[in-house]
Amino acid sequence: QVQLVESGGGLAQAGGSLRLSCAASGRTFNTYGMGWFRQAPGKEREFVAGISRIGSRTYYLESVKGRFTISRDNAKNTVYLQMNSLKPEDTAVYYCAAADSGYSGSQPGLYDYWGQGTQVTVSS
Repeated sequence: QVQLVESGGGLAQAGGSLRLSCAASGRTFNTYGMGWFRQAPGKEREFVAGISRIGSRTYYLESVKGRFTISRDNAKNTVYLQMNSLKPEDTAVYYCAAADSGYSGSQPGLYDYWGQGTQVTVSS
C-alpha cells in the first residue's frame, strides 16, 4: 500500500511555470511505475506523463511534449512534473498515480494508487 500526496499546484499566467510534486509513503517507491493525470471540469481524466521505476523511460501526452518534464527521485520517494510554457488549456486538477506492476503508460485503470489531486489554473 502506498499513499500519494500532491503539492505545488496554484495559479499561473500563460507562459509561466509550475512544478508539481508527489510524495509517496513506504519504502518500496522504486518498485512503482508513476504517472501524472489531469481532469478538467466536464472532461474525462487524461494521461499527462509517465515514468518507469528507475526513470529510464518517460512518456508524454502529445500536447505537453517539449513543455512538461516528468522526473523522480527515488531517494526522496517523490515524483515531479515540471510544467513550462503553461497554457489556459492546461487548467485542471492534476493527480499522480502509482502502479504496483511498474506500468507507467496512459491507461488509468492499470494504476493502483491515486493521490487526492492538486489544482492548476492558468490564466490568459
